[in-house]
Amino acid sequence: MRWQTKTLAAILEQPLFWWLDFVEFTFLAVFMAKVSERIKQVKDTISAACARVDRDPQEVKLVIVTKSAAIESIKQIIRLGFVELGENRVQQLKKVSTQIAEFLNATDSNSTLPEKVNWHMIGHLQRNKVRQVLPIVSLIHSVDTLRLAEEINASAPKFNLCPGVLLQVNTSNEPQKYGVPVGALTHLAEQIETLPNLKLVGLMTMAPLTRNKDLIRACFVRARELFIEMRGEKIVGPEFNELSMGMSSDYEVAIEEGATILRIGSAIFAG
Repeated sequence: MRWQTKTLAAILEQPLFWWLDFVEFTFLAVFMAKVSERIKQVKDTISAACARVDRDPQEVKLVIVTKSAAIESIKQIIRLGFVELGENRVQQLKKVSTQIAEFLNATDSNSTLPEKVNWHMIGHLQRNKVRQVLPIVSLIHSVDTLRLAEEINASAPKFNLCPGVLLQVNTSNEPQKYGVPVGALTHLAEQIETLPNLKLVGLMTMAPLTRNKDLIRACFVRARELFIEMRGEKIVGPEFNELSMGMSSDYEVAIEEGATILRIGSAIFAG
């Protein structure tokens, strides 16, 4: 017991900054463990939802939305092997993507970390921000006007890019939400298909923020119907394969109705 007493005494004699570092390290370790547990729960829920409708979980891509997350939490997500990340504000996207690039570039050659991550722009995008976003993202989820698509088409060659985009459709008919109205979707898709410097690869929609699962499901069903109709009528090309729908509160329903991309943040980072 004497060595234990000496060890405890030595710890108690440490200066204040040592204690602050110790507390911070302990808190961070606990929080990282919570993040790991939550993401496991999300993956298990995805697998269970897929099993209910006889889908392969590999068909469903998980985009982890980082808008409310601390940078250390995002690093932990990457350490766990997740490389599809989403942001809904341009300034935050620029800031966090730079921090993560520096983090990945600082690792040694023997690291198991990926060389890069894939960023998704999931929020409303203004035309004057397009050139800031294009060099960063692999997919823009929120194209809802011809003018925005034309700006992407005009700007992409300056970066030697041909970016993938999703058409955001307002299946909930909520006036406060962005997204092309259902009745105008086909015509807009036909116009975008004529633009040579981008690829229209699918649809995105958002259900209303409600506990009424019937309303949520109706929005996702409508998006799936539109998706199937557009493919069947050859309005879009063969790369039109993605249906981005489902967030932390409704992703199980989205999976059941055919989502291929989920956008989940608070279920992993909140609390």
